[in-house]
Amino acid sequence: MNSFDYPVGVVGAGAWGTALASVMSDIHGKALLWARDTALVTQINEAHENAAYLPGIKLSPSITASNDMADLSRCAILLIVTPAQHLREFLSQMPDIRSPLLLCCKGIEAGTGALMVDVAKQVRPVNPVAILSGPTFAHEVAMRKPAAVTLACEHEALGEQLAQAVAAPYFRPYWSDDVTGAEIGGAVKNVLAIGCGVVDGAGLGLNARASLIARGFAEMQRYGIARGARADTLAGLSGLGDLVLTCSSENSRNFSLGKGLGQGQTADALLQGRRTVAEGAATAPVLLSSAREHGVEMPIVAAVCHLLEGRADVNDVIKALLSRPLKSER
Repeated sequence: MNSFDYPVGVVGAGAWGTALASVMSDIHGKALLWARDTALVTQINEAHENAAYLPGIKLSPSITASNDMADLSRCAILLIVTPAQHLREFLSQMPDIRSPLLLCCKGIEAGTGALMVDVAKQVRPVNPVAILSGPTFAHEVAMRKPAAVTLACEHEALGEQLAQAVAAPYFRPYWSDDVTGAEIGGAVKNVLAIGCGVVDGAGLGLNARASLIARGFAEMQRYGIARGARADTLAGLSGLGDLVLTCSSENSRNFSLGKGLGQGQTADALLQGRRTVAEGAATAPVLLSSAREHGVEMPIVAAVCHLLEGRADVNDVIKALLSRPLKSER
């Protein structure tokens, strides 16, 4: 690792990528942050801020921004923070780099139903791959407020190495070998957060939101276990922990999208012109299709899909959920 110019590089200068670059610069004294936008690269390097994605946060001068992909070869470890639906394209364009890839995007690929780690293995089979996921709002991490995450990797030695590389006094990774569980928790919670936003936007109250979180978690568990995830992972930071965070605050892009839907706006209108990505909107139909293939019932996910597609209004969706046959709680 000492032969590289940067112990850790971050790909993607949105809010989360910028926050992670801030953490890495604290740990290692420097960090490379790659972005496509030339103007954003200049702003980070000269003004030490990312006004579009992380306003009000002063960045360390030890963060070097670049839009040259060749610079990624200077990094011993790469944190990949691209939108989930763009991961395959980016990895296909990346130079021949053998560094470990720590994927920080949450979702299921449209068209293939592949988890992010499977996309990376298909496109970059020579790179070791791991997952970083958990309850983290970027602005809080950038402000050095305490956070804990799951770092999932199939190989224990690599997992421990990566955990050491990204751990800060205020940023605590817990290693797991359940990559599938960590991925599914991060993907499903985005869809459920849209549902909780709908509850808030429609003024249904806190009781309804708590009920949706609990029943949504049951859906996450059923689906995750059907795909080989462990129940303890789904009940951990990358599952239940992330679910509680994103279902409880308008700081969540998915929650805010759902709130707009609950207030009667259309998905098209809410998504048009957004600078930031609500991953749950792309994940929802893929998740529902995959759940059906695995014989798993996910009525809340189905309801979110109906709202996103404009196939039903909020009142119809709520009525349909509440009129489902009574059953045992499991």
